[in-house]
Amino acid sequence: MALSRVCWARSAVWGSAVTPGHFFTRRLQLGRSGLAWGAPRYLFPRQLLIRHFWTPKQQTDFLDIYHAFRKQSHPEIISYLEKVIPLISDAGLRWHLTDLCTKIQRGTHPAIHDILALRECFSNHPLGVNQLQALHVKALSRAMLLTSYLPPPLLRHRLKTRTTVIHQLDKALAKLGIGQLTAQEVKSACYLRGLNSTHIGEDRCRTWLGEWLQISCSLKETELSLLLHNVVLLSTNYLGTRR
Repeated sequence: MALSRVCWARSAVWGSAVTPGHFFTRRLQLGRSGLAWGAPRYLFPRQLLIRHFWTPKQQTDFLDIYHAFRKQSHPEIISYLEKVIPLISDAGLRWHLTDLCTKIQRGTHPAIHDILALRECFSNHPLGVNQLQALHVKALSRAMLLTSYLPPPLLRHRLKTRTTVIHQLDKALAKLGIGQLTAQEVKSACYLRGLNSTHIGEDRCRTWLGEWLQISCSLKETELSLLLHNVVLLSTNYLGTRR
């Protein structure tokens, strides 16, 4: 039982070692076109080699590139959150979401209670996954390093599936304990959940992962849209990572 929990929880860590899907597709296309495998893999290691074969410097550089790509969608997602504030019927929730967006835009890292206070408005209209506008869904897909070039229903399905898996892994990881993870596993787990951990110390990464797990393990399945948005909400300003 203990071993199965370790394997299940650590799969969240190892899952982040796979490069984004469209790069893998591109690698297959290159192979089918008859190009020799030897030369291109050295010319394009980020696109043609899995992370296991990257040098330490390449790992840092390439993870920075991927994070820069997903970070581009962060302001857009915050903007979409602001646009739906008038659609929230509860005045208290409107105030909380306005306050949260303002804090993030001003560079403040939100507290756990700031995020959990909004769980109700992320469980249904207007911020449940099924109620999100198409452009909002596309931006979230980019933040998760998923392709955004699919019809919105498929994007919603992929986002819900990915978020559900992370939620289940979070529960297993919470039972296992963050202390059971190595430094590299902690950094990989943080990166998978939206934080660019490549330039953050181990202790700070463990603190952030603890915050993430506290939020995740407090949410019901109907509230997982908040966990999906947490990729942006909790990571944008942590220790100056907004730069």
